Amino acid sequence: MPRPIEALIHTAALAHNLARARQAAPDARVWAVVKANAYGHGIERAYAGLRGADGFALLDLDEAERLRALDWRGPILLLEGCFEARDLERCSRLNLWHAVHHDAQIEWLAAHKTQAPHRVFLKMNSGMNRLGFTAQAFRSAWARLNALPQVDEISLMTHFADADGERGVAQQVATFEAASRDLPGERSLSNSAATLRHGSAAADWVRAGIMVYGSAPDHPQHDIAHWQLRPAMTLRSRLIGLQMLQRGDSVGYGSSFVADAPMRIGVVACGYADGYPRACATGTPVLVDGVRTRTVGRVSMDMITVDLQPVPAAGLGSEVTLWGEGPRGSRLPIDEVARAAGTIGYELMCALAQRVPTRIDG
Repeated sequence: MPRPIEALIHTAALAHNLARARQAAPDARVWAVVKANAYGHGIERAYAGLRGADGFALLDLDEAERLRALDWRGPILLLEGCFEARDLERCSRLNLWHAVHHDAQIEWLAAHKTQAPHRVFLKMNSGMNRLGFTAQAFRSAWARLNALPQVDEISLMTHFADADGERGVAQQVATFEAASRDLPGERSLSNSAATLRHGSAAADWVRAGIMVYGSAPDHPQHDIAHWQLRPAMTLRSRLIGLQMLQRGDSVGYGSSFVADAPMRIGVVACGYADGYPRACATGTPVLVDGVRTRTVGRVSMDMITVDLQPVPAAGLGSEVTLWGEGPRGSRLPIDEVARAAGTIGYELMCALAQRVPTRIDG
C-alpha cells in the first residue's frame, strides 16, 4: 500500500470563504488570488471552488495559461505586471490585465504593437515601499499611460503594509486618495486583512488571498472561527508505529524530548520532506483520531512522534490530522501549527511537498 499521507483540497470550503469575502465587501468585485499555484493548493484543484470570483489575480504567465485552459474567460490580473517587453505579446493573446509599477513597463507598452489596447492597473507606492510609483510621480505616470493608444482603461491600485496590525490602513488610504483624486478608473486597495478588518477601504475590487484558503490574516489576534472561514487544505496521515517510554527515555534525533514519567507515543508518517515544518518543537498541536494532543521531539525527514496519553484508544492506523479538518467534526487550523513553527499559514500551504498525494475533497 502507499505511504499513508495525503492532502485534501476542500472545494466547498474555498467557495464558502470566497462568499465570506463578498459578505465583507458587498459593494466590491472580488479577485481570487491564485499566485504560487493557488497558495500550494493547485490551480486546477482549486478552480471549482473559486470559479465564482469576478476575476483571478496571479503573478505568472504560465499560471494564466492554465486558467485559460480551464476555460476561464473572465478577467485575469498580473499583480506584478510584465517582467520583460515580450510578455506583452502573451498578455495580448490571453487578454490579460496587468499592473504597471515602474517606468520601463510604460516604455514597453509604448513600443508594443497590438490590435486590442490593454487594461492596466497603475500601482501606487502609498507606504509599503516595495512596488509602485510614489505619490509624487503617480499622476505623471497616469498621464503617460493615458496618452498611449496601446492602453484602454487605467485602473488604480495600491497595497497595504499594516492592514493586519494596529497601525491599520488610514494613512495609506489618505496618501492614495490625495494622489489619485479626480483621476478616473476603478480602484483596488484591499487584501484579505483589509477586506475583513477595514471594510471602508474596499473600493471597486478586493483581492481575496489567504482568507479564501482558510487562514486568518491577523492570527493570533483572530482565528478562522472569528472570521467564519473554513480550512481549504487538510494534511493527514496515520500512526505507523507505537512506543512505550519510561521515565528518562528520550525521543528522536538529539534526544531533545525526555519523558518525565511513563508514556505512550505514536510515530506518524509525516516529516519535513512532506512540508511539515522542522521548526515545530515539542508541544505543536496535532489531532489523533480527532483528539487534540501534541508532538514530542524533533521533526525528522519522514516521521514525527506524538503524545498518545490523551488518546488511550489510539493504535496502529489511527488517523492523524496535521492541519485542517479532522474526523467527527474536529478541526486544527493551519495557523496554530504555523505559529508553533514561528511562521504563518501561507508558508505551510506553499511548502506542501510534491511527494504528498493530493486530491480534491468537495
